[in-house]
Amino acid sequence: MPSAVRSSRGSSALRFGRFAAMGAVAVLILIAGVWASWGTAQHVMLTKGRERGTVEVTRCAEDACGGPFRPLSPGAQPRERVVLDGTVAVEKGRTYTVVLKPGGQEAVRSGPAGVLYAWVPLGGALLLASVVVAGGLLRTRLAWVMALAGAGLLTAAFVAL
Repeated sequence: MPSAVRSSRGSSALRFGRFAAMGAVAVLILIAGVWASWGTAQHVMLTKGRERGTVEVTRCAEDACGGPFRPLSPGAQPRERVVLDGTVAVEKGRTYTVVLKPGGQEAVRSGPAGVLYAWVPLGGALLLASVVVAGGLLRTRLAWVMALAGAGLLTAAFVAL
């Protein structure tokens, strides 16, 4: 006759394994989002000692736009041409405030629009991780908070640009 009492050790181990695996995946997604964002965000947010100025966009190609750089910060040097990423909603003929990346001709937008654009990868990571948290960890409230934060960040960046 089978026993009416079942061992819960097996199912507890499986639950813990699922929790650990899905938690690791969610954390890895969020770390990747921060890592991808920080490459640009560090230049926009930590501007002390960096060259700041404006760029009047005179030419645009498929993936980049450029123009002359006029310095606004002490110690910055004017340049004939710096390059802005063309995917940053840049239009020919407009002037944008920028921060130059050290040792090159590459510029990133500054100000609120630049900060929000720099953190767009984190917004996408929050949206993706929220699905993992809801489905794998069964934490729906936390997943909703993450999803709303990611969607809010992406929407704010879209509006600011």
